[in-house]
Amino acid sequence: MALIAAIDQGTTSTRVCITRTDGTVIAQAQYEHAQHMPQQGWIEHDPMEIWRNTRRALSEALAAEDISEQDIDALGLTNQRETAVIWDKKTGKPIYNAIVWQDTRTNHNGDPARYLRRTGLLHNSYPAAPKWAWILDNVPGARERAENGELLAGTIDTWLIWNLTGGAKEPERALHLTDVTNASRTLLMNLETLQWDEMLCSELRVPRAILPEIRPSVGHFGTIRRRGPLAGVPITGVLGDQQAALFGQGGLHENDAKMTYGTGLFMLLNTGHTPQFSGRGLLTTVAYQVEGQPPVYAQEGSVAVGGALIQWLRDQLGILNTAAESETLARQVDDSGGVVIVPAFSGLFAPRWRPDARGVIVGLTRFVDKRHIARAALEATCLQAREVVEAMGGRPTSLKVDGGMTTNDLLMQMQADILGLTVERPANTETTVMGAASAAGIGASLLDEPLTPGTATTWNNTMAGPERDRLVAAWEDAVARCLDLA
Repeated sequence: MALIAAIDQGTTSTRVCITRTDGTVIAQAQYEHAQHMPQQGWIEHDPMEIWRNTRRALSEALAAEDISEQDIDALGLTNQRETAVIWDKKTGKPIYNAIVWQDTRTNHNGDPARYLRRTGLLHNSYPAAPKWAWILDNVPGARERAENGELLAGTIDTWLIWNLTGGAKEPERALHLTDVTNASRTLLMNLETLQWDEMLCSELRVPRAILPEIRPSVGHFGTIRRRGPLAGVPITGVLGDQQAALFGQGGLHENDAKMTYGTGLFMLLNTGHTPQFSGRGLLTTVAYQVEGQPPVYAQEGSVAVGGALIQWLRDQLGILNTAAESETLARQVDDSGGVVIVPAFSGLFAPRWRPDARGVIVGLTRFVDKRHIARAALEATCLQAREVVEAMGGRPTSLKVDGGMTTNDLLMQMQADILGLTVERPANTETTVMGAASAAGIGASLLDEPLTPGTATTWNNTMAGPERDRLVAAWEDAVARCLDLA
C-alpha cells in the first residue's frame, strides 16, 4: 500500500504525519516553535526555526517506524495562512521574522471593504500583503532590493516549498510557488482570474516580481531536493490550513460546512463554483482547486482567538498546568460564576471586525476562582463560534467540528448547548493534516477521494432557551465593554 507524507505547519507547531491510503497514520512527529512578541500587538515567528523543525519532523517520522524515503509516494503540505515572509533568494535567509496572521501592526484606517469584491477580503491587518509592505518599508534597503530582483516573498507554504525543492543549497531546483487557497489570503489575488492583480500590487505597494507563481491546490509543486529527507518525492497537494480541514472533512460539495477549533476558530461553507459575498462580516475565499478543473469557493468566518485563550491561561497567567486541565477545572463548577471573557487580543475578527477591541474579563467577585475562569474561557470559545454560525445565515441541523480543542468533550457539549443544535466530531479530529494528505494522494493519482475522517461522535442540545439567552446577553454586554480600548 502506498504511503503519503503530510506536513502541517501551524501557528504554534510543525507536525508531519505519514499515512497509508486507507487513512491509517503509521508515524508522526511534532515540534513547537517560539512565539515572538516584540511589541504590543506584534506577533512573529522565526522562518528558519520553522524550516529546521520541518526537516526534524520529517526525519523523525521516517525513523519512528523505520520507513525508507523510497516508500513515500507523495507529499502534501498545509500551513498557517496569511503569515508573511520575505527572504534573500541567494542566501535563503529571511530579511525579517515572519509576521504572523494575528499581528495587528498593519491595521488600515480607510474603507476596509474597498477590495472585498475583487479579493473576498477586508483591507485590515489580517491578509499577507500589508505585512509584506511593512517589511519592505521598515527593513533598510529592502524595497530597493526587491525592485532589483534580489528578494522573494511568500506565505509559509511558499517558504517551505522553496526550501523543500532546493532553496539556497540547490538554487537551480528551487521553485517559488503557492496555491490558490493561500494566494486568496493575501489581498493581492483576483478571485475570478486566480492571478495576481496588478492594480492591487501597485496600490498595496508589493512588487509583482517578488510574488510566487499561483498553482491549483491539487497538482504538481515540484520534487523534494536531493539533500535531506524524502529526496525526489513529489509535492502534489498544497492547501491553507482551514481549506485543508474542509477537504479533510470531505466537504467537497456545495453547502458542506465545518468549524475548526485550533489557535483560532474558523468556519468554512462550500459555496460551489461561484464566489458568494456576505453582508454580515464573512470573507470569501477559494476552498480548493484540482488541476484542470474550475475552482471551488467558500465563505469563511474567522475568529482570531480559540485555543490561544487556553494557551494564554496556561503560559502567561499560570492558571492551567496543561491545556487539558481546562476541561477538568470547568467540570467542577456548574457555571462561570458570572464571569465573561472576551479574548480580543488582536481585536475582534468575524463577524465584527473591530481592531479597536481589546480583551476583557468582566463579572469578577471574591467568589470566583480558577475553575470559573476555565469555564468562562470555554464559554467564550462557544459564544464566538455562535456568532459566526449566525452570520452564515440559516439554521443548520448539525455542525461538523475538528481541531485540537475538540478533544474536550465538555467544550463540545457546551457548544451544542450554546448553538442549540447537534455537534458532530469525526473519529479522526486531525482533519487539517488529513486534508493535506488527501490532496497529495489525489494529486499523485493514489486516491480518488479524500481519506475518510471516521464515524462521528455527536452531542445534542440540552440547554433551555432562556439559559442560552442569558449567556448571549452577558456576552453582548461584555463585548460592548471591550470596544474602543485600543
